[in-house]
Amino acid sequence: MTSIAFIGLGAMGSRMAGRLLDADHQLVVWNRSPAKARELVARGAALADTPADAARQAELVITMLADPAALRDVTEGPDGVLAGASASTTLMEMSTVGPPAVARLASLLPDGVGLLDAPVLGSLAEVESGTLHIFVGGPAPLAQRWTPLLAPLGSPVHVGPLGAGAAAKLVANSTLIGVLGVLGEALALADGLGLSREAAFQVLSATPVAAQAEKRRPAVESGDYPPRFALSLARKDADLVTDAAAGARLALPVAVAAGAWVAAAQEAGRGEQDYSAVLAQIMQSAPRGRLR
Repeated sequence: MTSIAFIGLGAMGSRMAGRLLDADHQLVVWNRSPAKARELVARGAALADTPADAARQAELVITMLADPAALRDVTEGPDGVLAGASASTTLMEMSTVGPPAVARLASLLPDGVGLLDAPVLGSLAEVESGTLHIFVGGPAPLAQRWTPLLAPLGSPVHVGPLGAGAAAKLVANSTLIGVLGVLGEALALADGLGLSREAAFQVLSATPVAAQAEKRRPAVESGDYPPRFALSLARKDADLVTDAAAGARLALPVAVAAGAWVAAAQEAGRGEQDYSAVLAQIMQSAPRGRLR
């Protein structure tokens, strides 16, 4: 049994913490809104007063937070994770925050404290089934020590030194956002040229986006985009991708364009819908036409 502190109990974090609790680990939790910890406490987790208090009770501290600002808020300061960490503590940053946030956290570590970055690829269905892809960055010995513990969550793979996990997640997310942009524009083009929706999906079934077209078709046809991964978070991820590209002096016009669609969807009030609601935003840009 390992003592684990889990910081951040949103839709993903609460489910991840629950799977670790089900694996018989000793779990202490903290969340800005304590009510979100109620179910886990009822199942046997302990509730910490502060992130520092949680860190003092654990060998491994996992953070699963919305963005770099949230990570700073819970790790820094007198009540932050770093204030409660000791030489026997390892921090595992599992949020999508980008390499600069990981580097900042690393620069503030107390002596002896270990750090891994291990963001996850997948959404609610994958965490509930334990099939997340987990990209682990950090020293190989530290990764070898802690990755077996991640088995209840999914499949961890060590992708390189500290920061590599965060980088790998941005690479993965660039494809997810880009594919939705391509799919949305293809559907908008079909509408604009007067193809029926049925014909459009038949065409798309023979293309490289066939799997995504089939997966997203029910939402497109119903107009209902229940949140599995909020579009507002996808906007944050798209910004992280373009910021990282700019920092590396890379010109990625497709990523910029796909991110612009996500931004437009959020600004249109779709931020709390699933990120696939960007498809509706794109399709609204092209009026239906008719074949001549």
